[in-house]
Formats: sequence, structure tokens, C-alpha cells
Amino acid sequence: MANILIVDDAKFMRMTLSNILANGGHEVVGEAENGEQAVGMYNDLLPDLVTMDITMPEMNGLEALKAILEKNPTATIIMCSAMGQQKMVVEAIEMGAKDFIVKPFDESRVLEAIDRVLR
Repeated sequence: MANILIVDDAKFMRMTLSNILANGGHEVVGEAENGEQAVGMYNDLLPDLVTMDITMPEMNGLEALKAILEKNPTATIIMCSAMGQQKMVVEAIEMGAKDFIVKPFDESRVLEAIDRVLR
């Protein structure tokens, strides 16, 4: 199973995702509440996968995605988006994100996306 870094500015969303991942047998190695923290934690932890919220303060998910991929082109990042953010999701995929999951999270969809990108 995978070591995963969760990035979301909402504690409730981090907790929800953490529970889903634990149920799927994955290990959450860190949680960040903004893109700036995410970039620093990624470089320290080198997780197998990152779940990245798009809309966050200080540094948004697209900026963090770009910063992580510049240093680590093989990083595996799944974007998390609310409905109505399709344009940003498309941009994230074009920038190198491997997949996206939509809030509110559906446990089977989250675990399916993670399994698919880690193959």
C-alpha cells in the first residue's frame, strides 16, 4: 500500500480522506493545509502519492503541483476538487496531475483512483 500526503485547507476534509485511505490500507504520512506546506513536506517525506486540494490560501493546488513537479517530475499527484472547478482540473491534468477526485469524497472512487495511478 501507499504512503500518502494529504493537502487540504479544511481539517474536516483531511480527516475524511485520512479515514478513507486508512480503510483502504494506505498510510497517511503527513497532512498539509496549504500548498506552501505541501511543497516542503513533499520534499521531506517523498510520499508515494499526494492528494492535492485546488483552492487553498497562500499557495493554491495548481501552484503547489507545479512546484512539486519541477523538482520531482515523477511525483504522483491526484487533485481534489469541488464541483464547478472543471477548468482548473483540466489545467492540473495538463500540468501533470495523474487524476482527480471530486468532493464530497466517495470512498470507492477515491480508492479506485489511487489504485489506478499507482499501477
